[in-house]
Amino acid sequence: MKIPEKDAFDQQNCFGLGQANTAYAQYFIGNSYLNPLTKPGECPVFLANVSFEPGCRNNWHIHRAKSGGGQILICTCGEGWYQEEGKPAVSLTPGTVIVIPANVKHWHGAKQDSWFSHIALEVPGEETSSEWLEAVDDAAYRALG
Repeated sequence: MKIPEKDAFDQQNCFGLGQANTAYAQYFIGNSYLNPLTKPGECPVFLANVSFEPGCRNNWHIHRAKSGGGQILICTCGEGWYQEEGKPAVSLTPGTVIVIPANVKHWHGAKQDSWFSHIALEVPGEETSSEWLEAVDDAAYRALG
């Protein structure tokens, strides 16, 4: 269900908005928020609730790994998009789970008219890193509806 108003989103976003995602703001169009659910060093898997204002999306990026690695998105609130390079965009709604293999170029974020949250799980692996690339083209994003 699309959630255009922040107050309604805050009531439904069960894992909480968290803080402005300033550390990665350069890799996003629009404002995103990060609420860590596990603490690095205390848990071998990092989980965070990532929230996006309407129209916000991250740049194309790749989760690199020699083995293992990648990312899992568990959609929890609002509506968004996920797209792998060369494939059509996939609509994201609560309950959608996206498994992103390591070394696959992709992006994800909110729809133009809805707040959106997903839990992001960094899959453990060997020699993992994130490679941030170009912004998602505005015209291509707007064409998604």
